[in-house]
Amino acid sequence: MKNGSTISSKLEDYIHMLNLIPETIDKYLWLMDLGKKSAILPEKFKLKEFEVPGCQSQTWVVPHFTYDDKIYFTADSAAYISKGMVCLLADIFSNSTRKEIATFKEKELKGLNLDILLTPGRRNGVYSMLKTIQGYGHRHEEEKNTKNFVLDVLRGSG
Repeated sequence: MKNGSTISSKLEDYIHMLNLIPETIDKYLWLMDLGKKSAILPEKFKLKEFEVPGCQSQTWVVPHFTYDDKIYFTADSAAYISKGMVCLLADIFSNSTRKEIATFKEKELKGLNLDILLTPGRRNGVYSMLKTIQGYGHRHEEEKNTKNFVLDVLRGSG
Protein backbone atom coordinates (compact mmCIF):
# COMPACT_ATOMS: atom_id res chain seq x y z
CA MET A 1 0.00 0.00 0.00
CA LYS A 2 0.98 3.65 -0.21
CA ASN A 3 3.56 4.74 2.33
CA GLY A 4 2.36 7.72 4.36
CA SER A 5 -1.34 7.02 3.78
CA THR A 6 -3.81 7.20 6.62
CA ILE A 7 -5.30 4.17 8.33
CA SER A 8 -8.65 4.86 6.65
CA SER A 9 -7.19 5.25 3.17
CA LYS A 10 -5.11 2.08 3.44
CA LEU A 11 -8.12 0.17 4.76
CA GLU A 12 -10.22 1.51 1.87
CA ASP A 13 -7.54 0.36 -0.58
CA TYR A 14 -7.70 -3.18 0.82
CA ILE A 15 -11.51 -3.16 0.82
CA HIS A 16 -11.48 -2.02 -2.81
CA MET A 17 -8.89 -4.66 -3.72
CA LEU A 18 -10.90 -7.45 -2.06
CA ASN A 19 -14.13 -6.22 -3.70
CA LEU A 20 -12.49 -6.64 -7.11
CA ILE A 21 -12.22 -10.37 -6.39
CA PRO A 22 -15.67 -11.84 -7.14
CA GLU A 23 -15.54 -15.21 -5.38
CA THR A 24 -15.14 -15.67 -1.62
CA ILE A 25 -12.77 -18.61 -2.10
CA ASP A 26 -10.54 -16.42 -4.30
CA LYS A 27 -10.48 -13.72 -1.59
CA TYR A 28 -9.46 -16.38 0.90
CA LEU A 29 -6.71 -17.57 -1.46
CA TRP A 30 -5.58 -13.95 -1.96
CA LEU A 31 -5.19 -13.59 1.83
CA MET A 32 -3.23 -16.83 2.01
CA ASP A 33 -1.03 -15.66 -0.85
CA LEU A 34 -0.43 -12.37 0.97
CA GLY A 35 0.71 -14.41 3.96
CA LYS A 36 3.02 -16.56 1.81
CA LYS A 37 4.60 -13.51 0.16
CA SER A 38 5.06 -11.49 3.36
CA ALA A 39 8.43 -11.32 5.05
CA ILE A 40 9.28 -13.85 7.73
CA LEU A 41 9.70 -12.37 11.17
CA PRO A 42 13.16 -13.13 12.57
CA GLU A 43 13.11 -15.73 15.35
CA LYS A 44 14.46 -13.21 17.88
CA PHE A 45 11.08 -11.39 17.69
CA LYS A 46 8.92 -14.50 18.10
CA LEU A 47 8.62 -13.91 21.82
CA LYS A 48 5.72 -14.38 24.19
CA GLU A 49 5.63 -10.58 24.67
CA PHE A 50 4.75 -10.11 20.99
CA GLU A 51 2.39 -13.06 20.64
CA VAL A 52 -1.26 -12.26 19.93
CA PRO A 53 -3.58 -13.95 22.43
CA GLY A 54 -6.75 -15.56 21.11
CA CYS A 55 -5.46 -16.64 17.68
CA GLN A 56 -5.93 -20.20 16.45
CA SER A 57 -2.28 -20.33 15.40
CA GLN A 58 0.79 -18.65 16.82
CA THR A 59 0.77 -15.05 15.65
CA TRP A 60 3.11 -12.17 16.50
CA VAL A 61 2.86 -8.39 16.14
CA VAL A 62 6.01 -6.39 16.83
CA PRO A 63 5.81 -2.59 17.20
CA HIS A 64 8.63 -0.32 16.08
CA PHE A 65 8.42 3.19 17.54
CA THR A 66 9.87 6.28 15.88
CA TYR A 67 10.88 9.65 17.29
CA ASP A 68 8.15 11.38 15.32
CA ASP A 69 5.42 9.54 17.26
CA LYS A 70 4.75 6.95 14.56
CA ILE A 71 4.54 3.20 14.97
CA TYR A 72 5.47 0.61 12.36
CA PHE A 73 4.54 -3.03 12.73
CA THR A 74 6.05 -6.28 11.58
CA ALA A 75 4.03 -9.44 11.90
CA ASP A 76 4.06 -13.17 11.30
CA SER A 77 1.99 -16.27 11.95
CA ALA A 78 2.38 -20.03 11.76
CA ALA A 79 -0.64 -20.28 9.37
CA TYR A 80 -0.82 -18.51 6.01
CA ILE A 81 -4.40 -17.24 6.40
CA SER A 82 -3.56 -15.74 9.82
CA LYS A 83 -0.31 -14.36 8.45
CA GLY A 84 -2.19 -12.75 5.57
CA MET A 85 -4.61 -11.07 7.97
CA VAL A 86 -1.99 -9.95 10.49
CA CYS A 87 0.27 -8.59 7.73
CA LEU A 88 -2.70 -6.76 6.20
CA LEU A 89 -3.47 -5.17 9.60
CA ALA A 90 0.22 -4.41 10.21
CA ASP A 91 0.34 -2.58 6.88
CA ILE A 92 -2.89 -0.67 7.56
CA PHE A 93 -1.68 0.59 10.93
CA SER A 94 2.00 1.11 10.14
CA ASN A 95 3.24 4.70 9.80
CA SER A 96 0.38 5.92 12.00
CA THR A 97 0.53 7.90 15.20
CA ARG A 98 -0.26 6.32 18.52
CA LYS A 99 -3.40 8.45 18.77
CA GLU A 100 -4.63 7.41 15.30
CA ILE A 101 -4.17 3.76 16.24
CA ALA A 102 -5.73 4.13 19.68
CA THR A 103 -8.84 5.90 18.35
CA PHE A 104 -9.54 3.53 15.43
CA LYS A 105 -13.03 2.01 15.70
CA GLU A 106 -13.37 -1.75 15.26
CA LYS A 107 -16.55 -1.28 13.20
CA GLU A 108 -14.43 0.30 10.43
CA LEU A 109 -13.20 -3.23 9.58
CA LYS A 110 -16.75 -4.19 8.50
CA GLY A 111 -15.95 -3.31 4.89
CA LEU A 112 -13.51 -6.23 4.73
CA ASN A 113 -16.53 -8.57 5.11
CA LEU A 114 -14.68 -10.81 7.54
CA ASP A 115 -17.98 -12.40 8.62
CA ILE A 116 -18.26 -13.91 5.12
CA LEU A 117 -14.56 -14.48 4.50
CA LEU A 118 -13.43 -16.09 7.77
CA THR A 119 -14.68 -18.67 10.23
CA PRO A 120 -15.81 -17.34 13.63
CA GLY A 121 -12.56 -18.55 15.21
CA ARG A 122 -10.45 -16.73 12.62
CA ARG A 123 -12.59 -13.57 12.97
CA ASN A 124 -11.99 -13.63 16.73
CA GLY A 125 -8.28 -13.92 15.99
CA VAL A 126 -8.41 -10.86 13.72
CA TYR A 127 -10.10 -8.84 16.47
CA SER A 128 -7.40 -10.04 18.88
CA MET A 129 -4.80 -8.82 16.38
CA LEU A 130 -6.55 -5.44 16.23
CA LYS A 131 -6.74 -5.22 20.03
CA THR A 132 -3.02 -6.03 20.27
CA ILE A 133 -2.13 -3.33 17.74
CA GLN A 134 -4.40 -0.82 19.45
CA GLY A 135 -2.94 -1.80 22.80
CA TYR A 136 0.43 -0.52 21.64
CA GLY A 137 -1.22 2.74 20.60
CA HIS A 138 -3.12 3.13 23.89
CA ARG A 139 -0.25 2.14 26.13
CA HIS A 140 2.27 4.41 24.46
CA GLU A 141 -0.17 7.32 24.11
CA GLU A 142 -0.72 7.10 27.89
CA GLU A 143 3.04 6.94 28.49
CA LYS A 144 3.57 9.96 26.24
CA ASN A 145 0.84 11.94 28.02
CA THR A 146 2.35 11.05 31.40
CA LYS A 147 5.81 12.13 30.22
CA ASN A 148 4.39 15.41 28.86
CA PHE A 149 2.56 16.03 32.15
CA VAL A 150 5.74 15.36 34.15
CA LEU A 151 7.72 17.69 31.86
CA ASP A 152 5.07 20.41 32.28
CA VAL A 153 5.22 20.03 36.05
CA LEU A 154 9.02 20.19 36.01
CA ARG A 155 8.87 23.33 33.85
CA GLY A 156 6.40 24.89 36.28
CA SER A 157 3.51 24.99 33.81
CA GLY A 158 1.54 22.06 35.27
